[in-house]
Parts: sequence; structure tokens; C-alpha cells
Amino acid sequence: MRYAKEHKQETRQRIIATAGRRLKRDGIDGSGVATLMKDAGLTGGTFYAYFDSKDHLVATAIADQMRAQHATIVAQAAPGRAGLEQIIRWYFSPQQRDTIEDGCPNAALLDEIARATDPTRQAYTHGALVLIDGFAARLAPQDPPSARLTSLSLLAMMAGTLQLSRALTDRQLADQLLEQGIRNALALIDTERHN
Repeated sequence: MRYAKEHKQETRQRIIATAGRRLKRDGIDGSGVATLMKDAGLTGGTFYAYFDSKDHLVATAIADQMRAQHATIVAQAAPGRAGLEQIIRWYFSPQQRDTIEDGCPNAALLDEIARATDPTRQAYTHGALVLIDGFAARLAPQDPPSARLTSLSLLAMMAGTLQLSRALTDRQLADQLLEQGIRNALALIDTERHN
């Protein structure tokens, strides 16, 4: 049976989306092709009709996750400092911490992305730069390039704090860390705004 081109593209997108969730939950190394395809409701044998390799799917899924994060958080946030504060408070929420598969690809996958293939690292880098530029445009609307390094530091602080909060078994301490993360991030952006 022959499917329309649109069906193949929709199926490919379903694979990418479900793979992104699985990769964030189980990691790149912990997610085999058979499992990734099963999540999409397909057999492992159909994988190569959509992707050249697992690395190709991983790079594509990372790019998709970064685009989705930008569309969900940055693109919808208010302009200026108010928008940055909105992003920070959303990011450091217990819900964001507790739903890894629906949360930030930075906090879920950074350690593995650092050891991944160049195409995966490049897909991540591109997505991170889009996020950073969105932060910088809110931090210094008249001169976003001047705020790029601070925005990079903000992303690093946010991802690292969320990772640590997820790793702690002491729920009270994990919640306190998120609250401190908000204070630290707001202090960082206020310091940049006064420079």
C-alpha cells in the first residue's frame, strides 16, 4: 500500500516528537531504535524509511526539542525584563523539574550531547543560540549582542540548577534550590541591566 507524501512526513514528525520525549526521559544511550519506533507506534524495521541512522534521528529530535522549547517559552514570553522573569519562573517550577520528558532538553541531555556526534552537537548549538538570543533581546533590547554572554551564563545557570534539583532525593532541598535559582537568575539579569 502506498501512502501519500503527507502521511510519510506526519509519521516522520511523530517519530521525532516521541523520540524527543524518550531521549529526555531515558537518555540517548538508554534509548534504542526499537524502543523509539515502538513509542511512535511503528516497528523497528521501518526506521530506515525515515532516517539514515540513530544519530540522524537524535540530531533531528534535539533540533526539534530546542525549537519547541523556544516556541513554548521564549517566543510567547512578554518583552523586556518581565518576559525574562516569566521565563525564569516557569523554568524553575516544580512541574518543569518533575516532568523530564516534557521539560527542558538542556537539563535532560547536556551531559550526553557533549559526547554526541557533531551533527547532534551542532543541532543543539543552533537551538541554544536561538534561546540565548531570545534572552538577550529581552535583556538589552537596544543592543542584544552586548547581552549575549550574560544570556549564555543565564542558560547555563538555569540548566545546571534544574539538573541538580532533579537529582536530589530531598524534595524540600530540591524545592529550595529552585527558589534560590530564581533569585540567582534574577540577580544576574539585574546586574546586566545596570551595566
